[in-house]
Order: sequence, then C-alpha cells, then structure tokens
Amino acid sequence: MTEQPTRLARLLVLISGSGTNLRELLEACADPAYGAEVVAVGADRDSAAGLAFAAERGIPTFVTSVKDFDTREQWDAALTEASARYAPDLVVSAGFLKLVGPMFLAEFGGRYVNTHNALLPAFPGIHGPRDALEYGVKVAGATLHFVDAGVDTGPIIAQVAVPVLDDDTEESLTERIKEAERRQLVTCVGRMVREGWTVNERKVTIP
Repeated sequence: MTEQPTRLARLLVLISGSGTNLRELLEACADPAYGAEVVAVGADRDSAAGLAFAAERGIPTFVTSVKDFDTREQWDAALTEASARYAPDLVVSAGFLKLVGPMFLAEFGGRYVNTHNALLPAFPGIHGPRDALEYGVKVAGATLHFVDAGVDTGPIIAQVAVPVLDDDTEESLTERIKEAERRQLVTCVGRMVREGWTVNERKVTIP
C-alpha cells in the first residue's frame, strides 16, 4: 500500500478557459497518495468553463478580470489578495493567459508554476506550436517552469519532447503537445508536493 502524506499540499489553480489541465489535476488529487488537493480555482474571466467544472465539485472559485480595474497594478493587488485567502502551497497556472505583476510574484514567487506549449527558451509567448512549425523544427514539446517577471523566462522544472510530423498542422501539433503537457504537469506537481524541490540559480532539482 502506498504511504499517504501526513498533510495534503494546497493547490491553487489559475485558468482562463475550459480547464483541461485542471481536470487532470483534480483526477490525480482524487487519490490521497498524490499528496495534494485543489483548494480553489481562480480565473481572469467569468466565462472560463473550468469555473463551472470546479464549482460542481464543491471547489471555491473566484474571478479577477483586468477590465474591472483602472490599472494593472490594482488588478495585480486584487489577484494577490484573492489568491492569498486560500493559503496555497503551490500556485499552478493551467492555461492562465495573463501576466501577473510584482505584487503577486512577491507573494508567490518560487511557488508559482506555469506550463508552456514549447521547449523553452525557444518559442515563448502564446503561439508556441505555430512558431515551432514556421521555424521548421523537428522536435517540439512542453515546458513546466517557475514564473518570474519575464515572459516564459523562469527556471525550468521539466520538459517533454513531442516529434513534429511531416504532415502536422498547427492544430494537430498543438493537440499532441497538450496531451504530453498534461501528463507532465500532473506528474511533476505530484513529485513537487510530495518530495519538495530546490532551485540553485536556474537549476531546479526535485529529489
């Protein structure tokens, strides 16, 4: 029998859309041996379908939309305050399409992770698979990394390679990357909460 952790780590998941990565995390968390529970789900838009999925499962949700604030600084403060209420051990950006600000990073830096659909440092930004195809690479993939003040520039936690096929379109490559990305996210978050991690300069180690 797998030994269960003495305390489940508290995960806060941030989303912008359907929440497919969230669903995978919740499925993993259903096993206490995974070592974590999703204590809240936040979004930057109330139309994010993943919010309803979380609410149906009794998970608290909140929305902080940039358009509801006069400045990005006010939005950043509101997002930080809303997130801090749930005292998360780890914050997971699972398709969250907004860059957080300095207040959020001051509160959660070093424990805020993001999954990106390219092999960083190549192809940062929101069009990773498209940019990879246009460049003509033979291998694409996904990267799990800590978030810093840059755009997809934080220390890399893990990467998974996905071959680019001769007949790939942006849609077909994106879908295969998503599948690998979800598996990597669930596996690595589980290892992080159960075993911890260290960051030495840019080198991330999970024991």
